[in-house]
Amino acid sequence: MPSLWAATAPPARVTPPLRESGQYDVVIVGAGYTGLSTALHLAERGVSVCVLEAREPGWGASGRNGGQVNPTLKHDPDELVRLYGAVVAEPLIDTVSRSADLVFDLIDRHGIECAAVRKGWMQVSYSHKGVAGLHARAAQWERRGVPVQRLDAAEVATRMGSQAFAGGWLDGRAGAIQPLAYARGLVRAAQAAGASIHGQSPVIGLQPVASGWQVQTASGHTVNAAQVVLATNGYSDGLWPGMAQSVLAANSFIVATRPLQGAAAQSILPGQETVSTAQRLLLYFRKDSHGRLLMGGRGTFADPDAPQDFAHLERSLALLFPQLDKLEFEYRWAGRIAITRDFMPHVHQPAPGLTLALGCNGRGIALCTSLGQQLAASLCDSQADFAYPVSPLQKLPMHGLQRFYIGAGVAWYSLLDRLNVS
Repeated sequence: MPSLWAATAPPARVTPPLRESGQYDVVIVGAGYTGLSTALHLAERGVSVCVLEAREPGWGASGRNGGQVNPTLKHDPDELVRLYGAVVAEPLIDTVSRSADLVFDLIDRHGIECAAVRKGWMQVSYSHKGVAGLHARAAQWERRGVPVQRLDAAEVATRMGSQAFAGGWLDGRAGAIQPLAYARGLVRAAQAAGASIHGQSPVIGLQPVASGWQVQTASGHTVNAAQVVLATNGYSDGLWPGMAQSVLAANSFIVATRPLQGAAAQSILPGQETVSTAQRLLLYFRKDSHGRLLMGGRGTFADPDAPQDFAHLERSLALLFPQLDKLEFEYRWAGRIAITRDFMPHVHQPAPGLTLALGCNGRGIALCTSLGQQLAASLCDSQADFAYPVSPLQKLPMHGLQRFYIGAGVAWYSLLDRLNVS
């Protein structure tokens, strides 16, 4: 189904299929945010880099997400310190905290037209118990110098235009963009810096050679490089053994109304913040630059093929904003995200010169842009500080039952949300 972003983004850059074999310093497989950010930062350092994409850059979740730029992980700072220890966790927390700064700096520096706004992100809860947890989360970030606000029910209602929530918090670092336009802007910036980017060039083979690695495309052309980065995220396949089986590839569904009109419409998110709920099966919503109201959330494992597949989101919008007349929906679409077992981004180096980077867990814009910058620095200097933990590649047990995992998880987390069990 066509997305709002595909309908409103600037035209795609020319990224012709790979038509001849070549030699580069680094080959990147996947032209989403991770691959494009890595390519841009490598090219700016004078590294010869080739990006190979099976479709067109931004075709996957990088061009289909909700457009929220949230500089957080699923785990709170104190939990990260408990999991990894302060020596590992604090550089990670600092890097993630600055990831939105990086996104908006790239937008400014490269003149990327992507309807960027930076008015903050609200995370809200239906219950007072949930609000207490969100205020505690805000306090953790506040201790690290982040501009936050704790919001009660009245403040959330004023900012959102909905009476459904008991409170929440506001993260002042965050913002929103047109995500496909941002991806295409990264393509333009990377090409200007010297990166070679090829769409419609699916990679079917990867093998070690004397010079490092040889990457083969479906057209039969090969590219050799000392270093290879696999950045295919939720669209990973069998290119490297076990990579696809290390994550759950889940669909995120999104709907967008026609541009809202009238005083009732103006009462909804007048300050241009983005919002997500603190449920385990979260909903996220915002308005775009034309006044459309967007809502996203989890959907079925299978790709949607009919409007009724999005009915749960449309009902949710109507319940949250009863002041609106009958909503008319202009766009419905989905994108596939990679969910890891620990809800952390995963970086693996299963062989010399090979790096796997995946698992944005719904935080793709800021996180993957930051991860690309970090990967570029590390590929250029093996002694450079690298904030993201590197771990062994591990398959999820019984990964072939991932449809069951996702279905059972949706049912279980829906029950926990209704019971408000922490």
